[in-house]
Amino acid sequence: MEYDALPVENLEPQSDQLLLRPTSPDIVDAHRQIFGGKKSDAMKKYGRDYAVHVLDELNIETMLANRVALGPGLPSPRFLWVPFADALMYPLPVDPIIHNSDQKAFFALEDKLLKRYYAESGVTAKPATLDDYLAKVVRATLERHKAAGAVAEKFEMAYLRALDLGNPAKADAEKYYATGAGDYKALQDYIFRFIASECGRLGMAVHFHTGAGGGGYFNVTGSNPMLLEPLLNDPALRKTNFVMLHGGWPFEHQLTGLLTKPNAYFDFSAQTAMNTPHEVARAIRQWLEYVPEKVMYATDAYPFAPPDAGWEELGYAADKTGREALGIALTDMLRDGEITRERAMELARWVLRDNARKLYGIK
Repeated sequence: MEYDALPVENLEPQSDQLLLRPTSPDIVDAHRQIFGGKKSDAMKKYGRDYAVHVLDELNIETMLANRVALGPGLPSPRFLWVPFADALMYPLPVDPIIHNSDQKAFFALEDKLLKRYYAESGVTAKPATLDDYLAKVVRATLERHKAAGAVAEKFEMAYLRALDLGNPAKADAEKYYATGAGDYKALQDYIFRFIASECGRLGMAVHFHTGAGGGGYFNVTGSNPMLLEPLLNDPALRKTNFVMLHGGWPFEHQLTGLLTKPNAYFDFSAQTAMNTPHEVARAIRQWLEYVPEKVMYATDAYPFAPPDAGWEELGYAADKTGREALGIALTDMLRDGEITRERAMELARWVLRDNARKLYGIK
């Protein structure tokens, strides 16, 4: 329960990638390797320790869990919390910005989560002013998340709107908040920048879904991480670290240039569940040749089609592909005389462990 603010499996049908289909060899292999072919038996055997058992089988020490809430069986430090912040950007009715059935379903879920954040903040109705909303709901929610162990806030923004975050005047945001007249995007963007600034103050990273996503109406063009460059160039946000999840595929090579931004980081999650090791290795190699201390391993272990293709199976497939892709990239760099074997081992440790430990302050 509560594994995602915007679960995708209930949307209109889409054309699933070959590697994500229940009949995929990787999915079948995952059942055999993790469960001995009997998933239900493993769940019954391990009970509350089941999720930890899966991490052990994948040889993963720490999972950053993107969840509405961490439930039982997800103990720290094996599981570190990354809650969702999108709902805070939409304090007014969203009917004017809904354009398809996927957005209609998603915004209803965001409204439900916002009501939860209101209740947890002790606020019973929309505050009278934008400043009151930011202080009593937004800041209160972020501080509560931080106190509960959150290491980052996750934005699934690309499922709701494009990533072209502007820098609007406060007066424009206040006008829309007070009257509902004007540009709703100005209010959204202003609230986002407040959240990002607060995350920097609290020592939490900001995570973005970048690149292709689930659902037949997903706006791939609007998920291009290059749209975030003005944000990364904003001096007011240089204390906030931004992580572009999934490496922005299919924009992964354009994305490389953003690695020079001091507060920009990538992971290659999800690519490893959708693409072959050789395809993922091309992106990893380019990133490692550019700014290797900003590149992080991840899986995006997500339940795309449970029960046969749950987080465990997708985690296994992405874990297998990701490690192989990293090995291919480093081997090719070694064969081309770019690095020594010792340097290859060092880069592997950075990607698989050290870069993330440094960014998130993991001891």
